[in-house]
Amino acid sequence: MARASELLTPPPADAGRLQALDIIRGAAVLGILLVNMQLFAMPNAATANPYALGQPSFSDLAVWSAIEVLAESKFITIFSMLFGAGVVLMTSRVEQRGLRPARLHYRRMFWLLVFGLVHAYLLWHGDILVAYAICGMLVYPARRLSARTLAVVGVLLMSVAMASALTAGFSWPYFPDELKAEWQSYWQPSPGDVADETAAFKGGWLAQQSWRASYSAEFHLQDFIAWDLWRLSGLMLLGMALLKWAVLTGGKTRRQYAVLTAMGLATGLPLAALGLSRLHAAGWRLPEAVFFAPQWNYWGSLLAALGYIGLLMTIWQAGVARGLTSRLAAVGRTAFSCYILETLIGTAIFYGHGLGLFGSVDRLQQLILTVAVWFVLLLLAPLWLRRFNYGPLEWLWRTLTYGRVASIRRDDRREATT
Repeated sequence: MARASELLTPPPADAGRLQALDIIRGAAVLGILLVNMQLFAMPNAATANPYALGQPSFSDLAVWSAIEVLAESKFITIFSMLFGAGVVLMTSRVEQRGLRPARLHYRRMFWLLVFGLVHAYLLWHGDILVAYAICGMLVYPARRLSARTLAVVGVLLMSVAMASALTAGFSWPYFPDELKAEWQSYWQPSPGDVADETAAFKGGWLAQQSWRASYSAEFHLQDFIAWDLWRLSGLMLLGMALLKWAVLTGGKTRRQYAVLTAMGLATGLPLAALGLSRLHAAGWRLPEAVFFAPQWNYWGSLLAALGYIGLLMTIWQAGVARGLTSRLAAVGRTAFSCYILETLIGTAIFYGHGLGLFGSVDRLQQLILTVAVWFVLLLLAPLWLRRFNYGPLEWLWRTLTYGRVASIRRDDRREATT
């Protein structure tokens, strides 16, 4: 029987690394920033509604529409599926050492929850780590199910969030006037509310705090229960299934990935575009804009995400763009650190404790800034990994999980010989 100290002995840094997974994860981290940059730069309502701040310019509407169709919910879907796959990978590696993984897994999720709460309430309200930690705890017992069962249950869980939104939409005529007004103020805030939010985030850290805490609490309570709990848990189970089917590890043929690419993108992106057309047809009015039209992208994003995965694996297997894929893999290996670095860069540019550009940068400029941050991450991640085994936050998370200091420098082999 393994001793407790053996359970908390971490494996070598590169043990079981799968480049295919790292490439997909790296692309997901970069793609998420296309959506998150809007949350950094503008009042919250403007992310979902390009008319929230008034009549948008042609370029603003064009950029928002492109991101809505090509990126919104697609890359977070990929990242969520990879998180579920990571649960299976980590626990299976622990089990291969003859140990029980539950203790390590729940310690790992506990510390992720702590990181997420710090991130959400002290840095940025768009945090996803808290939801990942909670859902990661909940899906853990399902890791041994067959791939088919995981996929079916995953889709069923995702359907709960869809049903919740549709139920709210059909119930709209019966909503109390006060609740309708609350939803309307979320979707189309008054000029005064926009001015107050802009002034707060252009102010110092303390001035931002009440807004940040309020948004975070709303995301972690109301939105999580109605939406993220079901969607993220379902996606994690689907990720477990895709791992067992070897889709995420490059284990399919090039032809199979080409078919996945074609089918995923040819169905997912048109569905997202159809949802956008429904928004236009409804005049961006409630309840269609919030409860009905987004359903098309909800499912379209899953199909498009599979298409993006197929495309990345097709490129990787073909051996083209090796410089890019190796850099994407480096970003994927340091995904936690890169995700938080995106927050630090975004808030430093837009919030008052930095350059204070909140509310004054149009969407095309936001897109240019996003690409610039991509270049920074694609440059820094490989440079960091030349000297270190992990990203800085990966190292801290690993150290806290195992209860002993992990070896971070590449020239330090103590961990490998422990």
